[in-house]
Amino acid sequence: MTRKSWLGTIVLVASATAYSTAGFFTRLIPVDAWTLLFWRGLFAGVFISAIVAVRYRGRLARTIRAMGWEGAVVALCSAVATVCFLNAMRLTAVADVMVIDAAIPFVTAALAWAILRERESIWTLAATMAAFAGMAIMAGPAIAQGRALGDALAFAMAALMALVIVLIRRKQGVDMTPAVCASAFLCSLIVAPFAAPLAVDARAFGLLALFGVSQFGLGLLLLAIGTPMVSATRGALIGTLQTPLATLWVWLAFAEAPAPLTLVGGAIVLAAVLADMLPYSRGRDAPA
Repeated sequence: MTRKSWLGTIVLVASATAYSTAGFFTRLIPVDAWTLLFWRGLFAGVFISAIVAVRYRGRLARTIRAMGWEGAVVALCSAVATVCFLNAMRLTAVADVMVIDAAIPFVTAALAWAILRERESIWTLAATMAAFAGMAIMAGPAIAQGRALGDALAFAMAALMALVIVLIRRKQGVDMTPAVCASAFLCSLIVAPFAAPLAVDARAFGLLALFGVSQFGLGLLLLAIGTPMVSATRGALIGTLQTPLATLWVWLAFAEAPAPLTLVGGAIVLAAVLADMLPYSRGRDAPA
């Protein structure tokens, strides 16, 4: 693996780690989902805006023009995917959403080939299949309870996030941070009619600020930075680390021991992502 690929891998692992704290924060913050999304998006947008303002003093307009139509699509798709994810979690089994989320690397591989003509290595595709199997094992007991119409929203979320990853990868020479910043603000705008942003106390407000900056803002920022450095499919594969890590944080913080199958499936996902790094470190990267 090249130095650039290693750096991208580390950044994306950090992004997945930031995203994985969502369950931890939602347990701590006693507000409805729409209000939580509103403040999370607003604080994330302000956080990334500050970074963009410092980095691109006097050059912001040129940077936005360089993103082209891809930047606008990334902002829109990322925001809509977040809203789809929320409603999918409300309308269908969490297990269904987990398994569909694990399919993002497959959708990404297909879009990367169609749009970028980027052929993934056999090793990474095998690791992707292993990660999908691990997620299915984690969700297996809950899936048996049945599914709901929200599955369609989960599929939409998966397709939109795959497109976001591919388009960021397409603009490798352009910083897409302003696009993900816009997506955070757009998410707040979309949910604003359903939220009650003033109905939060001081403690909840502080936690919402921390949630928006450390989970959503940092996760988006690192995603925009790391995605161009690795293949699209590999970036999506690393993103599957969110689910087992989320289970770990809730277990450690709230003493909610996961089911044995959840532990087994999470271990498989983690092993798949780690195993994917091995052939690159040895210089083997055979396209499928």
